[in-house]
Amino acid sequence: MANIDELVNEVVKNCKTQEDFTKLFKDLKQRGLEAALNGELTDHLGYEKSTRSLERKANTRNGSSIKTIQTSQGELEVAIPRDRQGTFEPQIIPKYQTRFDGIDEKIISLYAAGLSTRDIQKQLEELYGNAVSPTLISNITDAVLADVRTWQARPLDPCYPVVYLDCLVVKVRTDKGVSNKSVYLALGINEHGHKELLGLWISQNEGAKFWLGVLTDLKNRGIEDIFIACVDGLTGFPEAIETVFPKTRVQLCIVHKIRQSLAFVNWKDRKKLVEDLKTIYKASTITAAEIALDEFIAKWGTQYPTIGASWRRDWDRITPLFDYPADIRKAIYTTNAIESLNMTLRKVIKNKRVFPSDESVFKLIYLAIERISKKWTMPIHNWKPAMNRFMIEFGDRVTV
Repeated sequence: MANIDELVNEVVKNCKTQEDFTKLFKDLKQRGLEAALNGELTDHLGYEKSTRSLERKANTRNGSSIKTIQTSQGELEVAIPRDRQGTFEPQIIPKYQTRFDGIDEKIISLYAAGLSTRDIQKQLEELYGNAVSPTLISNITDAVLADVRTWQARPLDPCYPVVYLDCLVVKVRTDKGVSNKSVYLALGINEHGHKELLGLWISQNEGAKFWLGVLTDLKNRGIEDIFIACVDGLTGFPEAIETVFPKTRVQLCIVHKIRQSLAFVNWKDRKKLVEDLKTIYKASTITAAEIALDEFIAKWGTQYPTIGASWRRDWDRITPLFDYPADIRKAIYTTNAIESLNMTLRKVIKNKRVFPSDESVFKLIYLAIERISKKWTMPIHNWKPAMNRFMIEFGDRVTV
């Protein structure tokens, strides 16, 4: 204890500024690493450095080489000991490693939060006085692509009672300039009520044909059954689902339907019109919903004839929710799950006005999802009564 107190007193005496402490910690880290490396070499050779030459074995120490590594305190020059036979392989700083002290994790964490390469450089320099090249940042984040491929090909559960299917639009640089591309997302609710992103895909345009390929991929990875698929109003989308999963009930996403309805509505009418639409999808029964739709068309049909016509045309895809009581509807058909995910992802990608490639899109969204999913620790609200209902309604299709 006395030695520690003496060391503390010495530090207090000699360190007067933050820069002094930073330099001290940097020196301590350098000495500690070099001591650890020499300890590794001693273990490799099988004798201490002070051992007499007659007692030494065939292999001997052979000086050291200076290696520059990146740490959270900045660049550090460390003497790496060598052996004469060249068989020593350090473990604490492996042969080709140029970074130490979690610098990779810091870069990946900042990248996952949506920071640009330039912002990451600035952050690291401000925090640690550590200048990191754009190439290094790119190399570190590129290593994530192997994880993305493994994650995208992983096997899935046989049954997901509810699956939400949606997409985000991003700008990607191509040979022909900048193009809008759709990032397709499939968010599943498993039989225990937990959210799980099943995969992400990217294409030039959102279309039913591409969704057919997405659904086929999900089936090939192990999904045998989906009870309810909640989708947007894309033409041909429901038919694509029913082609791959013929027993699945398709529910049009109410949020998408409302957005579609408001596309050409004057701002002064929007609030009142939304309130009237709410009387349709919030109705207690399908009969009450039909009456509310008739009343909506009578009120707004002259001014906005396409809205009522659209709801009538999609009525069979809107009304499956009325097969369930109100509390279970919230668990099954709530769009909070996918909308919350999309909102978070939009915040992440807003700093990337244009992505340089499809791979960069995958990297960022995968890392963001990995971070978001750590919060998905609890089942969605009202899941138990919903699952009990499924067990009665779908019988042997439930696998738990």
